[in-house]
Amino acid sequence: MTSIQDREDSAQDSREELLAELSGQNRATIGAVLGTGSVARATERPDGVMEATIRIPEDAMTWDPAILIMPHSGTLELTIINDDKNTHACLLPSNGDRQFIGLVNHSKGSATIELDGPGCYWYGSPAGNDEGRGLTAAIVVTGEVPPEAKLDRPAQPRP
Repeated sequence: MTSIQDREDSAQDSREELLAELSGQNRATIGAVLGTGSVARATERPDGVMEATIRIPEDAMTWDPAILIMPHSGTLELTIINDDKNTHACLLPSNGDRQFIGLVNHSKGSATIELDGPGCYWYGSPAGNDEGRGLTAAIVVTGEVPPEAKLDRPAQPRP
């Protein structure tokens, strides 16, 4: 039988492995900036579209996960859940234009966004002073820059 401590240790190890993937030179260095909160990886379906669920827990003023990792650029289908007793919103990055989802208390919304390059994409709740109180998070897209976007310069050292 697995003890509570074993489950907590396993969850901590998994979180540390994901954060280690983000920290360091030539990696998605956001891991050093957002070292607190939860971290998760988007799952990829056979059709290549990635999906994830993000939520606002009750009375927490945080996103869960605070860092969402996409293994490569592409389409991401999000389910956004507001478990809080207050109304919030979600302003998401996407190629071309941002997407806004209003979230009344205890509601759920969805969004399909397209992120076409590696990098750190911030999102948050622009309702009231939510962002000032901590309701911000990041989607980190890992992977290489497409050849047509690379600078014409000598090869750089990679880990």
